[in-house]
Amino acid sequence: MQPTFSSSRILLPVRPWFIVASLFAALLANFLPTAHWPGIPDWVALVLCFWCIRETRRVGMGWAFFLGLAMDVADGAVLGQHCFAYVLLAYFAAGQSRRILWFPLAQQALQIFPLLLACQVIQLLMRLPTGADFPGWGYLIGPLSATLLWIPATFLLLLPQYQPVERDANRPL
Repeated sequence: MQPTFSSSRILLPVRPWFIVASLFAALLANFLPTAHWPGIPDWVALVLCFWCIRETRRVGMGWAFFLGLAMDVADGAVLGQHCFAYVLLAYFAAGQSRRILWFPLAQQALQIFPLLLACQVIQLLMRLPTGADFPGWGYLIGPLSATLLWIPATFLLLLPQYQPVERDANRPL
């Protein structure tokens, strides 16, 4: 797939180590103490959603379960709260990946917003019956900020895949 709707550049295949490194970096960003502030996106959900859309055969519900389990343990949350939300996010992102990739990046972001919002709402609905307090409406601003970061995140995560611009006369592509 192309990096943008109107781009004619061909991308190199993604390297598996880069996928793992980006997911690990997102996990570390969620471990920061600022991750629970209102308006800070769920970095794991954003990067997981990106790779589930771009690389459906390499990143899927298994990665989502593993990352969700790591987030549950790190947050001391209800065991399975992040797992369930991330697995559903991965399932629906992979299911909609072919359709989403046909749109320009701004319209992709609009289609990503309901997925990220549903991920946050599922986590909230799993937390509330166990006696947790309602975190406030600022909790639901995170998916909006993640949606706004979809375009820069796309360019940042696709950066290693760009082919060099110089042309070789002996190479057909």
